[in-house]
Amino acid sequence: MADTIQHNKYVELKYRVVDAKTRHVLTAVDFPLGYVHGVNDVLSSQVMAELEGKAVGDTLSVALDCNTLFGARDESLVVTDLVENVPEEYREVGTSILMENDRGETKTFLVTRVDDKTLTIDGNNPLCGRDVVFELEILTVRDATEAEMAAGGKVEKPPALTGVKQVPF
Repeated sequence: MADTIQHNKYVELKYRVVDAKTRHVLTAVDFPLGYVHGVNDVLSSQVMAELEGKAVGDTLSVALDCNTLFGARDESLVVTDLVENVPEEYREVGTSILMENDRGETKTFLVTRVDDKTLTIDGNNPLCGRDVVFELEILTVRDATEAEMAAGGKVEKPPALTGVKQVPF
């Protein structure tokens, strides 16, 4: 009998996130995402629950309301300023900017619009306000090693450096 996804199983999968209304692919992860089930919840709890009991070769679609996951969109987190007031390294759509308020709290903003005069950043999660479908394909399910359980995922061996002279600093 094939291994099924359950607590302490090492799992690798591919997934994509599709806008439920437009069917546009918002994100695609084509390289295997590996984790230990029940130890490292790499996706939303609803997706993780749907994975339980699945086996290699299974595919599934999980509909999610992103307002439930991330909260309602907050327009006060959208800020537009003159482009000349923004450092040049932040003047590209898609750039992440970590900002800190006067209480020392940090939040990541994403540059969403740049034109000749203005630049807009948005602190909302890019999926806010959307209904999406996670489409997943299970690639690997096996018992996790002790090291993988401790790390929450695959443990890579460091490269062998035979013949390389160690230089003290």
